[in-house]
Amino acid sequence: MNWNTQAIFTYFPELLKASITTLELVLLSSALGLVLGVMLALMRLSKNPAMWFLSFLYIYFFRGTPLLVQIFLIYYGLGQFDFIKNSFLWTPVLSQAYWCAIIALTLNTCAYVAEIVRGAIKSIPHGELEASDALGLSPFTKLTRIILPRAFGVMLPAYSNEVIFILKGSALVSTITVVDLMYTAKLIIAKTYMTLEIYFTAGVIYLLMSWMFLGIFHQVEKYFNKHKFYKAT
Repeated sequence: MNWNTQAIFTYFPELLKASITTLELVLLSSALGLVLGVMLALMRLSKNPAMWFLSFLYIYFFRGTPLLVQIFLIYYGLGQFDFIKNSFLWTPVLSQAYWCAIIALTLNTCAYVAEIVRGAIKSIPHGELEASDALGLSPFTKLTRIILPRAFGVMLPAYSNEVIFILKGSALVSTITVVDLMYTAKLIIAKTYMTLEIYFTAGVIYLLMSWMFLGIFHQVEKYFNKHKFYKAT
């Protein structure tokens, strides 16, 4: 086996530049997925049967089907409907591979985040909720000042894993011609035929991005769960 080390250093800057698009996809879809996931989790916890059932169907579909299929359905499938092609969103958003990728990743991670948030909310000690009721807090204040902050601290380890899954899953958007890290690696391989070296370099960059996200989440977790870290020390 001939290992071309020079190729790694030659194409590393180009691959690193392409990883900016990958980071954009992950950050945007994770942020949107978090907001939508919280809303979906509250629907799952609702006593309204219709809201509960709709959220259940959504989560069941997006957790039960492959991300690649979802990407194809959004990018190739939406254009099959005339009312979508004639809408004002078609040209600037729905016909663009970049935005279709963000939509697919957001809808996918939203389903997983909803279950993470739901589990975190249900794990909050019942005494804390009773204390907030005893203080006479309104439902909105109770949600925003007690429930969600506590749930966020509980869910951080699981949510960090979900962000890493989205980072790795973002490689699939190269199949719809989004010029991300993986797509750029394929282009370089097509020109150089150095499959092992280029994929190895891309893998190293993915690993570095994963390490960066994990480091950030570790610091955020220390901030939100100060009491746990103080006890540990």
